[in-house]
Amino acid sequence: MAELIPINIIIGDRSYRIKTTPEDEESIRATLKIINEKIVDFRSSFAGKDMQDYIAMVLIWFATQTPTELKAAPDKEIIAALGKLEEMLGR
Repeated sequence: MAELIPINIIIGDRSYRIKTTPEDEESIRATLKIINEKIVDFRSSFAGKDMQDYIAMVLIWFATQTPTELKAAPDKEIIAALGKLEEMLGR
């Protein structure tokens, strides 16, 4: 059995301590980044709600996404950034 390591994660405005395998830590942190970015998006779109409402909205959004859509989100940002660099280089 793989050795579990403790990590601190933040969802919304709360910190949690969980245990995971070292191999899964990067995936967990990438997922948390997506979740926290969506919380910020919902906060800017729906003013006046409390954090629990935003987390619920993100959970619904997250549950309706396909795994390929979730993995493709950071890739789209990278492709867009590379496109801008190519434009700046005059290609």
